[in-house]
Amino acid sequence: MLLWVPRALLALLLPMLLAQGEAKHWRPLQAQNSSRPALLRLSEHLMANYEKGVRPVRDWRKPTTVAIDVIIYAILSVDEKNQVLTTYIWYRQYWTDEFLQWNPEDFDNITKLSVPTDNIWVPDILINEFVDVGKSPSIPYVYVGHHGEVQNYKPLQVMTACSLDIYNFPFDVQNCSLTFTSWLHTIQDINISLWRLPEKVKLDKTVFMNQGEWELLGVLTQFREFSLEDSSHYAEMKFYVVIRRRPLFYAVSLLLPSIFLMLMDIVGFYLPPDSGERVSFKITLLLGYSVFLIIVSDTLPATAIGTPLIGVYFVVCMALLVMSLAETIFIVRLVHKQDLQQPVPAWLRHLVLERVAPLLCLGEQPASRRPLVISPATKTDDCTDVGNHCSHLGDPWDLEKTPRGRDSPPPPPREASLAVRGLLQELASIRRFLEKRDESREVAREWLRVGSVLDRLLFRVYLVAVLAYSVTLIALWSIWQYS
Repeated sequence: MLLWVPRALLALLLPMLLAQGEAKHWRPLQAQNSSRPALLRLSEHLMANYEKGVRPVRDWRKPTTVAIDVIIYAILSVDEKNQVLTTYIWYRQYWTDEFLQWNPEDFDNITKLSVPTDNIWVPDILINEFVDVGKSPSIPYVYVGHHGEVQNYKPLQVMTACSLDIYNFPFDVQNCSLTFTSWLHTIQDINISLWRLPEKVKLDKTVFMNQGEWELLGVLTQFREFSLEDSSHYAEMKFYVVIRRRPLFYAVSLLLPSIFLMLMDIVGFYLPPDSGERVSFKITLLLGYSVFLIIVSDTLPATAIGTPLIGVYFVVCMALLVMSLAETIFIVRLVHKQDLQQPVPAWLRHLVLERVAPLLCLGEQPASRRPLVISPATKTDDCTDVGNHCSHLGDPWDLEKTPRGRDSPPPPPREASLAVRGLLQELASIRRFLEKRDESREVAREWLRVGSVLDRLLFRVYLVAVLAYSVTLIALWSIWQYS
């Protein structure tokens, strides 16, 4: 009985002694843990049993929703020939990792932690239009919140394929898409949403570098769910980057020189058509325009599927210059046609001088004043024998009424008749020469009048064609510029 009492006391005191010993043993360990940095303890706590190859959800039926956002920083280049758009963007991703959660009170109230990207699960969201990796800086860290929200911010230099329409160059507007989608996971595993409201994404130009050739009009967004042949559904988010080219440089360097050359060609019509300066002037303009096209050929964008309208404009201007030169050559040839001693045909005289000239407000053209051609037989047949006067000479040719006939003694009858006949033949030949010259001059004047009227007509037709073509292009470019 007495032995049972000490045993009972020992049984009661032994647990108390063991508890005190364990407390003394754990006090140094707790002091050691409290002295370690909270960030280090939190990082070790999160990465202790983390598996980055597993999608971070506790219920595998629940999809991981990734919210994305794009901010355009700069338009680096637009390669029309290769159909490639190079942009610099700020890309942001946001998703919830259910395996990266903690209580901030246990870790010195830490609510956000940066961890290496290579240590955690990252969605495989890529851009479908990628054609080159580019030179994007590497951002090795992401932010993780205590509720498991992961924020992945990184800048990207994106080189994407884009269908560029250069028909309206240099007043063109391009619409290129950036399509973000998971390359492997279906919508049951990874769903994509928009981080911000579409209106805020569209009008966000806060960081855009607006001093380049291209102006950012806006960024449109569109979510789409599509399926492939195996009936797997995928989610994608499209960002439509709408940009517009600033046309001032191209208008000054391309359009103005062409307009000046065309104006000089129009002014060249005021040179006389019967001179050779107009032909040489227009040939010089044509050669100058050819050199101009060679210089600007490298400036114009070129694709295999189309030609810009400004290229068609240059070709048409070249054709108009050729037509102007051909018209000038035709008029010069027409004006110098009198060298062949061919009079103007009656139908041409009636059509040009009597019909076309009044329509052009040139007034009624003077009628032709051709001298009457008298044959030599008519001029000499009236001369009779000695002493008789030629009946066709009339009173002014009467030798007896001349002063010399009154003052000098009359010559012998036969010698006088021979002298008068020779004199009359000389006068007749002079008269025929003068009439021939007057007739040639009249033919030349008539051809000159016909050429002048046709020159005015073709000039006005050419001017109307140039103005109509220019007004049409200006109207089209104005509509495209402000549409």
